[in-house]
Amino acid sequence: MMRKIVIGTRGSKLALWQTEFVKGKLSQIFPELEFEIRIIKTKGDKILDSPLSKIGDKGIFTREIEVQLLNREIDIAVHSLKDLPTKLPDGLIIGAVTEREDVRDVLISKNNLKLTELPQNSIIATGSLRRKAQLLHLRSDFQFVDLRGNIDTRFKKFDESNWNGMVLAYAGVKRMNYTDRVSEVISTDFILPAVGQGAIAVEIRESDEKIFELVRKINHQETELATRAERALLKYLEGGCQIPIGAFAFVSNGKIKLSAMVSNFDGSFLVRDSIEDDVNENVEELGFKLAEKLLEQGASKILDEIRKLN
Repeated sequence: MMRKIVIGTRGSKLALWQTEFVKGKLSQIFPELEFEIRIIKTKGDKILDSPLSKIGDKGIFTREIEVQLLNREIDIAVHSLKDLPTKLPDGLIIGAVTEREDVRDVLISKNNLKLTELPQNSIIATGSLRRKAQLLHLRSDFQFVDLRGNIDTRFKKFDESNWNGMVLAYAGVKRMNYTDRVSEVISTDFILPAVGQGAIAVEIRESDEKIFELVRKINHQETELATRAERALLKYLEGGCQIPIGAFAFVSNGKIKLSAMVSNFDGSFLVRDSIEDDVNENVEELGFKLAEKLLEQGASKILDEIRKLN
């Protein structure tokens, strides 16, 4: 067995937290192995002045890391699962998914107000089309400013701004110790998260059986099954960061329930539904079935309109 494992990651504080988390879990199980972290800059780390929806590039936060994985310069790649495109490069697979953090989005607001309490025409900061569409569906008066950068940067910009609120993923806020700033944890009844939100993915070479056996020890089966269903739905709809799509699956008492939404940009036409079934290994079928239901209910029209614009 190899003695040293090189883990590739982005260099943000959150990415490093996630990588240290994975490294810590692996080190506990395999104390005889040495784990080295290598920071790799991705396109998404270099282009910070454009909204993600405008860049329109699948793999914006993963491609450079995957190249090093394929070239055997690193042995493992650690990503936020929501950043991983549903189609991985040939030769790569998701070897493990760690237990998921709370999937919900949170509101950070001035004066600790909740969404329903915010003044008319409040300015909300978010870089996500998914969040914008669902927030507008709730309240069409909201105004938006695009927000990118790491969590520290986002809080700094927010504190220096005249914005009324900003919406972030709870997982990142918790991991970076900003939970004391949360004004509201937004129910998934109102805002569905991004596919894979809150989960950490460990990507490996498909042919590397020893590494597969290694990382499989930290795989959380319920999270893996839930996120596979979500990713299957996203793949079926061919959605990326340019289309407002949200989904959330969870496993409980031998059942898996998947909820999903597709919306136009201004939230005026939003299709949402759920599906439930017994848990089995072929959870992707659940994703495909719900995607079909959404398409029949009007999501196909939404997707056609959006693709005409891109």
